[in-house]
Amino acid sequence: MTRVVFASADPNSSDIRAVEVDMSTDLGTLELPAPVLTASGCAAAGKELDQFFDITELGAIVTKSVMLKPRSGRATPRMAETPSGMLNSIGLQGPGIDQFIEHDLAWLAQRGARTIVSIAGGSVDEYAKLAQRLRNVPGVAGLEVNISCPNVENRGQVFACHAGTAAQVVQAVKRFADPKMPILAKLSPDVTDIAEIADAVVRAGATGISVMNTTLGMVIDLDSMRPALAGVTGGLSGPAIRPIAVRCVWQIRQALPHIPILGMGGIRSGEDALQFILAGANAVSIGTVIFNDPSAPLRIQEELAQALAIRGFTSVSEAVSFAHRSATAEVGVEVSEEDQDGQ
Repeated sequence: MTRVVFASADPNSSDIRAVEVDMSTDLGTLELPAPVLTASGCAAAGKELDQFFDITELGAIVTKSVMLKPRSGRATPRMAETPSGMLNSIGLQGPGIDQFIEHDLAWLAQRGARTIVSIAGGSVDEYAKLAQRLRNVPGVAGLEVNISCPNVENRGQVFACHAGTAAQVVQAVKRFADPKMPILAKLSPDVTDIAEIADAVVRAGATGISVMNTTLGMVIDLDSMRPALAGVTGGLSGPAIRPIAVRCVWQIRQALPHIPILGMGGIRSGEDALQFILAGANAVSIGTVIFNDPSAPLRIQEELAQALAIRGFTSVSEAVSFAHRSATAEVGVEVSEEDQDGQ
């Protein structure tokens, strides 16, 4: 339980209240003491953040996506600022799964952090091998399957943009992962119907959904009059994408009422995080804001507790999908009034 102290919203009142808020939540079989996690790719494996706050106070650390082999990433420049956000074209730079297990995962386990390992591959077979490699490795609390990667077996198309290929990846991971391991499929917003993709990966065995990944963007350098990124396009993140991310969470929750959702995209405050939870997220991941405020995940978690308490919630679970229930109630009232008019 988190103790929250706040003043009355009435400007004429000096009332100070102290309430307890249960911040625990779950992502399927993965029980978390808090609803705020890091987002993959924005804090490596969490070691850099531990100098700013105790990372074990978060719900979990979601690692940077790891691949089978070491990867140097794309050529530079590979980052560009945008209004209310940034573009990145890093290219999944990383040490490969063996070095990751030996160093990053070992450190996280020793530190006592709950760890969700993000995995990425260029083929279905690579995802399967990663899941198998992580099977029974100590310290892994769950897998986030980053399917927003090019499918090298299919002309570079992205797995997450097609229900069939997205399902194939998840099915392979499910087959080779620990049977008790929670599997979250991370989806791209660059699709016509994200609920359709979500339904496909859940049918293929995903425990829950991580939504959303970056959306594709581009910047032109006016001095060179060429693309600012060496890779031409990049993933847009930051506050600019938050309304899109909230919409994605809402649509998936409407289509899949009981599936765990990890929401993310441009969250900078506790009130931002609360929007995701009200829209249907069971927990949230914090990403881009970390670059200018490394203590942001814990700050946002504390602000979220206060935002919940101010609105009368005594737990995170009470707030999950609350906006859907409110909307349904309002529609119900309107229909009832129309019926009465018809009589």
